[in-house]
Amino acid sequence: MAASNNDLFYSRLPVNEIPLGELLMEEHLFYRFPENWHVIITDVEGSTAAVNSGKHENVNLVATGSMVAVLNIAFKAGVTVPSFFGGDGATFIVPPTLLNSVLNALFKHQQNTLRSFGLRIRVGNVPLQDIYAKGHLLLISKLRTSRLFTIPVILGDGLSYAEHIIKSESYLFTRDEINTNEDLDLSGMQCRWDTVKPPQNDDEVVSLLVLAKRNKDQATVFKKVIDTLDEIYGAQDKRKPISVPRLRLKGTIGKLVLEMRTKFGKYQPFYLAKVLMTSLVAPYYFKTKRGRNYLNQLVDMSDTLILDGKINTVISGSKQQREKLLNVLDELEKEGIINYGYYVSEESVLSCYVRSLDESHIHFVDGAKGGYTQAAGMLKKKLKNLPASL
Repeated sequence: MAASNNDLFYSRLPVNEIPLGELLMEEHLFYRFPENWHVIITDVEGSTAAVNSGKHENVNLVATGSMVAVLNIAFKAGVTVPSFFGGDGATFIVPPTLLNSVLNALFKHQQNTLRSFGLRIRVGNVPLQDIYAKGHLLLISKLRTSRLFTIPVILGDGLSYAEHIIKSESYLFTRDEINTNEDLDLSGMQCRWDTVKPPQNDDEVVSLLVLAKRNKDQATVFKKVIDTLDEIYGAQDKRKPISVPRLRLKGTIGKLVLEMRTKFGKYQPFYLAKVLMTSLVAPYYFKTKRGRNYLNQLVDMSDTLILDGKINTVISGSKQQREKLLNVLDELEKEGIINYGYYVSEESVLSCYVRSLDESHIHFVDGAKGGYTQAAGMLKKKLKNLPASL
């Protein structure tokens, strides 16, 4: 069935090729979602405790599985949907025609995750109509961050409101909401890279979350923070924690079994044998022209900057650069402009969604040992006394 014009709302948005700071100041380049679209959120319950107990790799795999499940459904439907990776979960904004298929897939992923890892995924759905009815805002634009990579940019508190609803104790997601029997498809999901050292030997990796305290100031505040990052660390491509020389495959049995259990919820010896053979050949492939081109694209298409109503970014740089950044953020926080959380690690974690090796892949980045989850934990402590609507 061909996608409708409503389904293609996001697909057909113009792609902006200006600096992010400039885009944030151009209100006319942001668009309101159709009211019949839905916000869907997945979240690993108790993720902070799981990360602190050494299960950070499992948590990251589960979040990646959520991303891949939904992106595969959208791809088959010929639709592009905004998606946001969070380290311990994911957020999507989908048209109504994909809703049942997406919820069905995430429900099955929920079952697999509980069976394979003992981790429970919270899955929730909030209609845009309900978000707007409560007076919350959700605007979107598209930004090209490199030749091959485009990201959604969200302004407004709509996603924060949806997250508050879905994570509340009163929210209930049941199997009865699902009316489809489609299978869970996690094809293309790959998590075979070792943790990645920063490009420079003495550098560190910082996972950073920044929230504007007043929604009306969001664009101005985000521009100030992005400009600060650019000034201290350099442009986005200069502060990426991923570089080709630092990539190392980790094709151990343990790593591959984790990937297999995430994808299928059970042991599949044929799949494991196939992936092991691929892992043996991969080092030789990456020495070819096509293989080197893929690695360069991998860095180019690493998702290290997310704007979903807050700034989420993973950056690399020196300790001195981090101290300069924190001094600025502390001042902004004292002025009542932002709240932020961060986590410092020695490496980053890379998980991948590869439909093909030719410009059809996305790579999700997090700080090692649950960088985004740890940063979110710091931010939540600062927000605990604030109204839930902020």
